[in-house]
Amino acid sequence: MTSLSPRTTAPQETETVSRTGLPANQLAAAGARRFVRTLLTERAAARAAPGTAPGAAAISQELIDQAVLLVSELVTNAVMYAGTDIDVTCRLEYGRKSAAGRGHGPAAARGDGPGGDTGPPGPATVAVVLEVSDRHPSRVVRGGVDARSGEPGYGLQLVSALAESWGVTYRRSTKTVWFRLEATEGEKEAVPAGPGRHPHGAATPVRVPLGHGRPPHGDVAEWVDRGGPSFLAETSELLAGQLDQDMVTALAAQLLVPRLADWCAIWLSVEGGGMALSRVWHVDERRIVPLRTDLERDPPTDVTGPGATPWPWPEHAGASPSGGSALAFPLVARGELQGVLLLGRAGRLKMTDTVVRIVEDVARRVAQAVHTARQYTRQTTISLALQRRQLPASLASIPSVDTAIVYEPHGEGQTVGGDFYDVFPMGDRRWCFLLGDVQGKDPEAMSVTGLARHLVRLLAREGHGVESVLGRLNLAMAEESAEAVELSGEQASSRFLSLLYGELTVEPGVPGVRCTVASAGHPPPLHMFTDGVVEPASDPQMLLGIDEGTEYHASTFVLASGETLLCVTDGVTERRCGNWQLDDNDGLVEVLRDGLGLGAKALAEHIRRAAHDFGTGPVEDDLSVLVLQAVPPKPDLMR
Repeated sequence: MTSLSPRTTAPQETETVSRTGLPANQLAAAGARRFVRTLLTERAAARAAPGTAPGAAAISQELIDQAVLLVSELVTNAVMYAGTDIDVTCRLEYGRKSAAGRGHGPAAARGDGPGGDTGPPGPATVAVVLEVSDRHPSRVVRGGVDARSGEPGYGLQLVSALAESWGVTYRRSTKTVWFRLEATEGEKEAVPAGPGRHPHGAATPVRVPLGHGRPPHGDVAEWVDRGGPSFLAETSELLAGQLDQDMVTALAAQLLVPRLADWCAIWLSVEGGGMALSRVWHVDERRIVPLRTDLERDPPTDVTGPGATPWPWPEHAGASPSGGSALAFPLVARGELQGVLLLGRAGRLKMTDTVVRIVEDVARRVAQAVHTARQYTRQTTISLALQRRQLPASLASIPSVDTAIVYEPHGEGQTVGGDFYDVFPMGDRRWCFLLGDVQGKDPEAMSVTGLARHLVRLLAREGHGVESVLGRLNLAMAEESAEAVELSGEQASSRFLSLLYGELTVEPGVPGVRCTVASAGHPPPLHMFTDGVVEPASDPQMLLGIDEGTEYHASTFVLASGETLLCVTDGVTERRCGNWQLDDNDGLVEVLRDGLGLGAKALAEHIRRAAHDFGTGPVEDDLSVLVLQAVPPKPDLMR
């Protein structure tokens, strides 16, 4: 951990910054919790020490708990979706509010909040600003303000509900999710952990904005009567849209502990019968692993009927059997058993009819969320299996030519988008290559990619040259659109296709490679010579599928040893930064020239990196780069 000394910004207004680095593994969230809890508890004790200036804002226990909870969720999201090392930065800002309620201090000076000193200083404030940074800036934040997938991340839902403000900052090499929590003078100060309190790193309960904290033992029924409906509404909101069953169980466990139980376990049914333990949660984080070991020895097999079923108290749950009770609830959705929810609570437990009903309501919501997540996973698995058929398993090896492909579909979780590519042999020392882009990114667009790629292969193997292949593919797409209109009786949405298609011929004893290529509505390929001169290798022509009578023309040239042919889709050329696109003013030519001397694979990566670095936000389209580079032939291949 690296700590920076307090920086004085004004009398009685200071800022301290502390940082720590974490590896992207299952221990990252626990490490982040320990770091934040220890730091804030120590700072709270220091502010409460004798001699502290009167009127200083205190760091409350609730502020610490919320900060620990939110940093845990953000680090978990970073581990799951970015998978890189993580940096956690904690900034403490001390200041005052003006009489008008505006900020007065470091935050206002930096523009984090509204500035302006109007009126006399108001109550003292302390703010906690936490930043979680990963090294995968191109991956959108699920549930964030810039996400396009429509799939919310549960961590960001909590951040949005609890934080004073929050946001996402994209830089070239990092992506940072930050949030700000604030306390005002007069709030109850934090009490450092001691006997009977949570130790540093203890599991932190979820705190919903409705103020539903943990009810005292014996008062569960009263708490349910008072806050049950709001708690159920909050549960529904947080579970809605979760499309991963393990995320559902993780969120459900933190919602239930410690409000309704001291510990919770959730089993999920598996194909072929039986149960797998998905989640175990305990108010004392140290008991989670031994409790999981206890529960895995005896999975539920007979919890199928409605209502609660008594369950033996596990050895490592934290209390003797006489001092606690556990109940199992079936998770049933659409008439099918999705799993079992097990709750345990030490001490006296007033399991009234009202309490049982609210737990059953929670169980129904969890079961429905699990069912929805499983349906999504099943459809995604089918989709991915179909997508894998749309692209070649590998690129054909061409003598005297180094070939490299970079392919990044835009859709989250997709292996294939609207872009497609292929390099395949034709015999008689001929090879064909193509790079295409179908309008749109939906499943219909992906179906066109497979149709076009296989049709090109079929036409080429029937002996059609470059111009004939494009002409016949154009006719096929135009006819398909017309048939769709005739069958539906309505104007069907047009499916246009841009395609760069060419042939390479290697002649024994002849240096270089003869290339014939044509571009139908596609960014023209760029031919880079050994001296760095770059020229377009084909003329722009009409998109495929617009006019069935369009005739296409190809260009033929020699790709000499050391020369490069660069083919890209518009995800590269149209990458935006404000009002500018990467290819404005021949921007792609300059990027290519900067890569002079690189091999095919290194050059493809150079182009990909330049596209990512050109903009500050995530890439908004499929991105594909195909590099063909002529190299001296190997003698044994030319015999």
